Amino acid sequence: MVDAESRDMVAELHGHLEATAELPVTTEASRWLGEAEAVVGDARRGDPPASVVAKRVEQARDLLSHVEATGSDEADEHVDAARDLVERVLERLDDG
Repeated sequence: MVDAESRDMVAELHGHLEATAELPVTTEASRWLGEAEAVVGDARRGDPPASVVAKRVEQARDLLSHVEATGSDEADEHVDAARDLVERVLERLDDG
């Protein structure tokens, strides 16, 4: 089971990824960001076990690793925040 703080962090991660969809990003970045958003959104549905959330967040980390630049300073900030949250969520779930 995922605790409330971890769920909140996953929701915040999703929010950063979702925000990039509204910004003018490169086509290449958009593809990876959209997929990462979908994967993290899947981790938020229902009440999945921690192992499922961790797997989805790890997938998002992999997808984000393909984003070098978005073409938007604001989107880059969201990507940086998302990357930080990915690591924090995974660390928290690993400790749990």
